[in-house]
Amino acid sequence: MKHPSLSYQWLLLISLTHSTLLTAKHSLTIPRMSPIPEWETSLHDHPVATDAEEVKTFYFKQVLDHFNYRPESYTTFQQRYLVNFKYWGGANSSAPIFAYFGAESPIDNSPNGIGFLTDNAASFNALLVYIEHRYYGKSVPFGSREEALKNASTIGYFNSAQALADYAAILEHIKKTLHAQNSPVIVIGGSYGGMLASWFRLKYPHLTVGALASAAPILYFDKITPQNGYYSVVTRDYRDASETCYETILKSWSEIHRVASQPNGLVTLSHRFNTCHTVNQSYELIDYLRSTYVYAAQYNQPPRYPVSEICGGIDGASLGSDILSKIYAGVVALWGNNTCKVNGPTNVSETSVGWRWQTCSEMAIPISIGNNTMFEQPIPFNLTRYAEGCKKQYGVSPRPHWVTTYYGGHNIKLVLRRFGSNIIFSNGLRDPYSIGGISLPGSSAGKMVGGTTKKEIRIIKSWITQYYAADLDALKDKPKIPEQMIGEKAS
Repeated sequence: MKHPSLSYQWLLLISLTHSTLLTAKHSLTIPRMSPIPEWETSLHDHPVATDAEEVKTFYFKQVLDHFNYRPESYTTFQQRYLVNFKYWGGANSSAPIFAYFGAESPIDNSPNGIGFLTDNAASFNALLVYIEHRYYGKSVPFGSREEALKNASTIGYFNSAQALADYAAILEHIKKTLHAQNSPVIVIGGSYGGMLASWFRLKYPHLTVGALASAAPILYFDKITPQNGYYSVVTRDYRDASETCYETILKSWSEIHRVASQPNGLVTLSHRFNTCHTVNQSYELIDYLRSTYVYAAQYNQPPRYPVSEICGGIDGASLGSDILSKIYAGVVALWGNNTCKVNGPTNVSETSVGWRWQTCSEMAIPISIGNNTMFEQPIPFNLTRYAEGCKKQYGVSPRPHWVTTYYGGHNIKLVLRRFGSNIIFSNGLRDPYSIGGISLPGSSAGKMVGGTTKKEIRIIKSWITQYYAADLDALKDKPKIPEQMIGEKAS
């Protein structure tokens, strides 16, 4: 996938985002997942950068509550979706529909940011659809974001099951409106969106012939995945980049505490790290550095490879050979030296607000820091303390077992062999969330694949070919199989 480059916007926003992830001095919560490293979009409108001639914006009158029959359940709101008609072969040829599921951010940047779709749409003659997740972007119930997020009664309709039902309703609407009832649908998503894509295939198999779930940590629940897995992968990423970089980071935490304990030590740290304001305690700096290292690892992708940039700065020691000078050099290598660091101005992002609710309700991913990492000390995931924070903020407690109850997760290989066909699980092993994904290449059931883009394309083409050859066989006017798909087989 293509990703926009890092910017100072991340520097402003990551501090806020990750500081909200720390409910107490020794308690962690859950990093966001979005596959597009735009480092949080702010609470302002962002124009769609893709050529307007290619991408059209539509709104669907969506039902607030798909699962109840109370009068208020029939309340509606406008849900946004984008459609790119450029590559579509049309309804008469039953050309496929690729539906990208928006996750915990607006979809404005999705047509540009998700290169997999535009790079491959022409070879499939596919219609590209991008559907925004409820409560994000312009798809907000109750008339305004303030009203929608006002209390647990209004925000309670903000969950994955409602989102999947939204996607189902919009896809049926699109197929009906375009007279494309025979067009096969492939659903696609990354990270949280990848979780949604895989769950959609399981819950709505009659609406999609297959799903591509990229970097989808559907097993990071209910003790299926080791809680310390995320930070273990972060540590591995830095050790792989540079052993000396890893060792310097590991030694830096005690040095920060040592300097902070001295007379005027916090002032010294503030000068050394060019903070926007004097830090009040050493953990301000520690939290900032941890956040920077974590998100650089999660989005360690070309063209910049932020982990390598940080380690290049640390190992290069351009600002001095002592530990703190090296650490600051790593920060400067990533962000530059033109702005203050650590505790500068921040913008409240709708992603940080929305994701906080989602992780306080159903997405209770138990992430902890274990032993043998590059971080300061082990920090266990304390569900009791975490739930107290959620209860204080929203008046509700998380349901840590609900995801595995509703969607499954335990004994996943056996379960998918029984009824979960045509799902590609693709993981980038540098992504810390990959530890909670499915990585079972070579599965005899053919359901779970961790492969390259070319392999994903071959598999998707085989699904569509099978659909044309068999699933539509009973129809009177069976569409012709596109030539480029003839002979394509998954391998």
